[in-house]
Amino acid sequence: MTSFDDLARFTATPRITGLTLSLDGSRLVASVQSPDSKGARYLSSLWEVPLDDGHPVRLTRSEKGESAPAFRPDGSLLFVSGRPETPSTDGPDDEAALWSLPPTGEPTVVSRRAGGVGGPVVAAASGAILVSGTRLTHSTDEDDQQRRAARKDRKITAILHTGMPIRYWDHEVGDTSPRLLLQPPGGGDLVDLAPDARFELSEASYSISADGSTVASSWEPRRRGGRCPAGVVVIDVATGRRTELAVKDGWEFQGPTISPDGRVVAMGKGREGSFEHSITGGLVLMATASGEVVEPDLGDLFPAEFVWSADSATLYVAGALHGRGAILAIEPATGGVLRRLVSDASYSSLCPSPDGEKLYALRSAVDAAPHPVRLETILVEQIPVPLESPAVTDDLPGQLIELNIPAADGEPVHAWLCVPVNAEGPAPLMLWIHGGPFSSWNSWSWRWNPWVAVSQGWAVLLPDPALSTGYGQKWLDRAWPYVAAEVFADCESVLEAVIERPDIDGSRVACLGGSFGGYMTNWIAGHTNRFGAIVTHAGLWALDQQHKTTDAAAYKTGIFGEPAEHPDWYAENSPHMAAADISTPMLVIHGSRDFRVPISEALRLWWDLVSHFDRDPADLPHRFLQLTGENHWVTSPANAEIWYDTVLGFCGHHVRGQDWTPSLLL
Repeated sequence: MTSFDDLARFTATPRITGLTLSLDGSRLVASVQSPDSKGARYLSSLWEVPLDDGHPVRLTRSEKGESAPAFRPDGSLLFVSGRPETPSTDGPDDEAALWSLPPTGEPTVVSRRAGGVGGPVVAAASGAILVSGTRLTHSTDEDDQQRRAARKDRKITAILHTGMPIRYWDHEVGDTSPRLLLQPPGGGDLVDLAPDARFELSEASYSISADGSTVASSWEPRRRGGRCPAGVVVIDVATGRRTELAVKDGWEFQGPTISPDGRVVAMGKGREGSFEHSITGGLVLMATASGEVVEPDLGDLFPAEFVWSADSATLYVAGALHGRGAILAIEPATGGVLRRLVSDASYSSLCPSPDGEKLYALRSAVDAAPHPVRLETILVEQIPVPLESPAVTDDLPGQLIELNIPAADGEPVHAWLCVPVNAEGPAPLMLWIHGGPFSSWNSWSWRWNPWVAVSQGWAVLLPDPALSTGYGQKWLDRAWPYVAAEVFADCESVLEAVIERPDIDGSRVACLGGSFGGYMTNWIAGHTNRFGAIVTHAGLWALDQQHKTTDAAAYKTGIFGEPAEHPDWYAENSPHMAAADISTPMLVIHGSRDFRVPISEALRLWWDLVSHFDRDPADLPHRFLQLTGENHWVTSPANAEIWYDTVLGFCGHHVRGQDWTPSLLL
């Protein structure tokens, strides 16, 4: 028995979520998530990872957890936590404060503010600290704490909205105004770097130069028509002067990362897209003084993360590439690619050493959970050196097979096939369609983990159809604008090839997907009866409804417009139009706190399924797993266990004829 065979053990498996390196390069710290003492939620703790010999050492322990680690020049480790200042303190969760853990000794509070603080970023030379915070929208710094206390005591939850957006993923926005705050190198009160900002810093990402003199931040001003295009500003810390560095109609600029010398800002650049033109993804380097722009040619790499070397001479870029991932070293003056360090897996949490010789990162693949590795920055296509991990997974219960199958138009569709070992006869198959749609099955997933299904005798097929990332712009263009039939055609091409394998039972197949994948499974349910069961998680059902109720309404309506503008597209691509044609048993899963794909999609789908079923209600084959406390994802260990149990039980019952008793946790 391994953790993949035991859902309680699997959902309790510790997992690494990030790395941070000390400024002198001597210490590497990992953030590790694991369930709390009651198994009710995941908490993060900080562990030191040995750079050479030795074993990982846990650095923090509390019932509230610790996250967002960042090193200071003196070697102390900053983190964010709602832990009490004294062990004897009781009561409800405290607001998150900024703590500092010295190389020896106990942690102490560095900064505390009403509403909490988060996301510390440190100026490498000066030690100035950037953090995020909030202020009640209609309050001032002077009366904010008092008004918060009054709202809490009287249980006031009212929000007086003044524009869009009003929601983001899983939380309401508009009740507070985000702040960007700086603590000077010598300590003292937090300084508001944009005191006139109201909502421009919503979900902001930011960075600071090594000397602490210049800050780059995302900036989203409200525009006409409910739009908030993402731009980038540079703030002079001494004067407070704010300069718009990147603002262009029809484009988005995100993730600004300023070079240590303060001269260049790297940022993601993408075209928002329209009904006629697909989105684009790329990288731009912009000089802070002149505004001069350099756009590196990344080839098919779809950038996800980028980080500067300590001397500002190199930008390291990681992203999706051809069903895996890669790290490129970019020369900022020209945008030229100096070398490709690796292209064997997906990489994140890039941590360049200060001497420029090493790069630490998390490596992840379909068959490998995120784990820390070391790379040599001068080597090309190297084999990464694994470091001892504080979160180890069990051996996999199957093997991974890479596929490239021609689609109907001859283009190769990349896919992964996970198959059980020592199977007794051909294995039943699950076709999984990823979310996004701008994503890829190129890394490990704790939420949609194929090896849990493989441990129960399933084979799992993971295709990257049209709209997947890492295959160049043509792969985004070929099914634009979100043409469901084109995406499914790619999936079908791979499926048809796989079911011809002698180790696959093509007569027993289920289809599953979440988010965009859930949209696809909803659409597939009304257009074919080839599957024995269909699972839709957080799936879009009625596009005319979802496009205006999602938290990303400006994006959706900006692309697809009104049904009257594109009636044929809505008729062909909205799953609800084929509700009467659904005959396959469907498992509908949705979180009530999902604002990206609101619960109204699942409610309407469930009504359509039940109301169209004209036999005895006791024979209804469909099921609806409503997760009332969850959002677009499943974030608690117990609900994750229920999710896997329900998905596997439902598919096993309808595809394999197995008995199914729902989880005892229900």
